[in-house]
Amino acid sequence: MLARRVIPCLDVHDGHVTRGVQFGRAEDGGLRNVGDPVELAVRYNEQGADEMVFFDITATAHGRGSMVSVIERAADQCFMPLTVGGGIRSVEDMGVMLRAGADKVSINSSALANPELIRAGAEKYGSQCIVVSIDCKRVAPDRWEVFLAGGRKPTGREAEAWAREAVALGAGEIVLNSIDADGTRRGFDLAITRRIGEAVGVPVVASGGAGSLEHMAEVLLEGRADAVLAASIFHFGSHTVRQVKEHLASRGIPVRLS
Repeated sequence: MLARRVIPCLDVHDGHVTRGVQFGRAEDGGLRNVGDPVELAVRYNEQGADEMVFFDITATAHGRGSMVSVIERAADQCFMPLTVGGGIRSVEDMGVMLRAGADKVSINSSALANPELIRAGAEKYGSQCIVVSIDCKRVAPDRWEVFLAGGRKPTGREAEAWAREAVALGAGEIVLNSIDADGTRRGFDLAITRRIGEAVGVPVVASGGAGSLEHMAEVLLEGRADAVLAASIFHFGSHTVRQVKEHLASRGIPVRLS
């Protein structure tokens, strides 16, 4: 069995890492400043993180230059793969981030607006570089819908169907974000994670809701996820990446402990 990955996520706003609850917005005062993204990346690299995700929540022309600088500095100091998302709307945008030092690019709303962007990116850079991030919310007992704009705009798309389509177009990985669980630290949405994990033939990264070591184990065991992505549990000192991995190993989950 392949080793499961533990991935810290850094939401970057105007060059600083922030954290909100259930997709809190900067304009609503719903974000909390956490620190410098490169300093945090180096810390998590030293703790043994398998990958790092940087998400640009500024996503403006000015913010793009700032994010390129963050990726360049992080790539120079860290030895783990880096993924960057937020505001990537074209194959050219992908190239900018990959040349800056990212190993993967993550697309979300731009993929929904133009699904062929997935295919174009995969054809130019390879499926292993293309991550499709899906923000979903439970809208009925057995239905999860894809949302845009931080959970404020429904798309009418069913989450599993969109995941299947994205993979068919060339996505090499799916990041599944539960809007209901995001930032609550009450656990992942195991049901939709398992459903999508069983539906697609690429790795699924579970995101949204990590609050304890056992939450991580649950989503990897019961949710059939291939990796777990978290922010608050790491940023606010609840647990280190190393502690998460040691707990997962104690539950029989293969992880890289070196």
